[in-house]
Amino acid sequence: MKRRLAPVLLLAILLQPGAARAALTRSELDGVRSAAAPGAVLPLDAAFRDASGRPLRLRDALGGRPALLIPVDYACRSLCGPALALVGAAADAIPAQRGRDYRIVAVGMDPAQTPEQARAMVAPALGDPGDASGTVALVGSADAIGRLFAALGYTTSYDAGERRYAHPAAAYAVTAEGRVSRALSTFALDRDGLRLALMEAGQGRIGGFTDRLALLCYGFDPALGAYTPAIRRILAGAGVLTLIGMALAIAALARAARRRDARAAP
Repeated sequence: MKRRLAPVLLLAILLQPGAARAALTRSELDGVRSAAAPGAVLPLDAAFRDASGRPLRLRDALGGRPALLIPVDYACRSLCGPALALVGAAADAIPAQRGRDYRIVAVGMDPAQTPEQARAMVAPALGDPGDASGTVALVGSADAIGRLFAALGYTTSYDAGERRYAHPAAAYAVTAEGRVSRALSTFALDRDGLRLALMEAGQGRIGGFTDRLALLCYGFDPALGAYTPAIRRILAGAGVLTLIGMALAIAALARAARRRDARAAP
C-alpha cells in the first residue's frame, strides 16, 4: 500500500497546511549544505538515546549492518514527514529485509527534542522504532549531534522566529563499519537508488557523491506551491536537477505498481 501511495506522498509536500516563510538570510542559507567526504568515518562512540529513551551509541544503532542514516528535524512535519514517507515507500519496494539486512537510522538535529518526538515522527512512515522493525530513531546532545554532522559535512541553520531548521534533504548510505558510502536526496530516493546504495554499502564500496545536495527542507510555501523568492534564487540551477530526479522517482514507483498489479491479475 505504501508503494502505491508514494506519488501521493510526494504531492503531500505541496499540500501541508500553514505556509512556511523563509526568514533566514541568503548568507545563512549559503552555509546550509551536505558535503560528506567519500569514505568519511562516523564517530561510532557518539552517545545518543533511542525512541525508548535507552542510551545507545552510534555503533550499536548501526548494529553491524549497512544502514541508511537520515538527519531529521522531528518537529518538521511539512517536509521531513513526507520525506520519511518516501524513504519508507522505497524501503518497502526492495528485496532486502530491514532489520536483517540493513537498518534505517534517523538522527534528530535538535538536542532539545525528545525520544517521544522521535517516535511520533518516525513511526507513521517507517514503523515503530525498535530492534524488530530495523528502524532506529535517535536523539542526542549538541556534542553528539555536532560530531556526527561534522563527519557528514552536514550543516544546518536555525530559524529562531519559525523555531525550525533549514537543512539539506539528505540521507547517507553507511557501511557496517561506519563509513559513508553514498549521499542521497530523500526527495529523489526511489527503489532502485536505495537498493544500489545499500548494495554498495553492504560491500563496503564508496559510491557516488555530489558536491552539494541543493534541495533544502526550509522555505517552502505550500500556499503558493513554490519556494519563497530568496530560496528560489539559491536553488536555481542545481535544484532543477533534483526536481527532475523527483519526477523520475514518481514515474518509477508508478511503473512498479502497475507491474505488480499486472502480475497479480488472474
